[in-house]
Amino acid sequence: MASSGCHALFFVILSIILAYTAITTSMHSKSTKNYSNSSQQLIKHSLTMNASKALRNQGFNILATLLQISPEIFLSTPQSTIFAIQDSAISKLSVPSWAMKQLLQYHTSPSRIPFQELLKMSQGSCLMSLLSQKKIAITKVDEKNRFIMINNVSVSHPDLFLEKSLSIHGVTGTFSVLDFHGMDEHMDVIQSPICEETSNTKDLVDWTRIIKLLSSKEYVSFAIELHSVLDGILRDSANLSDVTIFAPPNLGFLSSPSPFLERIVRLHIMPKRYTFMELAFLPDISSIKTLAPGLNVTISKRNFSRILTIDGVEITAPDTFVSKRFVIHGMSRPFELEELSISFR
Repeated sequence: MASSGCHALFFVILSIILAYTAITTSMHSKSTKNYSNSSQQLIKHSLTMNASKALRNQGFNILATLLQISPEIFLSTPQSTIFAIQDSAISKLSVPSWAMKQLLQYHTSPSRIPFQELLKMSQGSCLMSLLSQKKIAITKVDEKNRFIMINNVSVSHPDLFLEKSLSIHGVTGTFSVLDFHGMDEHMDVIQSPICEETSNTKDLVDWTRIIKLLSSKEYVSFAIELHSVLDGILRDSANLSDVTIFAPPNLGFLSSPSPFLERIVRLHIMPKRYTFMELAFLPDISSIKTLAPGLNVTISKRNFSRILTIDGVEITAPDTFVSKRFVIHGMSRPFELEELSISFR
């Protein structure tokens, strides 16, 4: 019996592999040519191999194989969360390859969401998927017992895999019934819930609004520079819920190399919301963490005045913009990178 079960699983995997070969051959041939010269491809390959190994260790053999042969389906965004369907549920499906691709994209969200963050979401909240702006819904959440259902399907293996840009959770079944009869690959076969804006989205920093607000004042240069490095910030800090931005009138690094520009922009952003009053009540010579890895800035005060300085740079326009998730303070000039000390906190 065990032998026949293994053979059945083998043929299920083989049939899916053959179906996907037709879809991904061109993608693989193109990436293979550049593979040896691309550090990004090497990092992605290592991530895929580690994730596939973790899936196999928990019995998700079909998803492990699909992730290896067609990572483009799951990893098309800087960060991803995959809701891995158990082998028993996939093996019962009899669908064309294009419908399976839609299903897998629907089980992938374009952000990294650890299980602890899912537990903080309220029932009825929704998450975006990779499929045509379709969403999945949190239909039951029990934070005390660490239990969640998505589209009425239980999360059976929370945090099955967690790395910097990818999280994987195992689920007991598929999030949607597939109705592909009489339809072709250009049609949408996924049935998804109708959702309002997700609480997860509402609770995150609205970078688009921040850039617009900066551009509306005398911080146009900083807005342009922030926009140019935003992908990197989102890659490493996509789930930020609060920030403080110390906006200089002009960084003066518009033509600088991207890594340096990103580092200096990150130096002006703190992963916590501080109004001017909250800054004023901090102890003198307090160190504040920034989004630049390993770099902090120091706040200091002038006796008997309301003047605050950050690394010796005066806050000239406190609380220029204040919202629930961010505060923007105008600065007299940019911070000087070489004057900052590295903090190992």
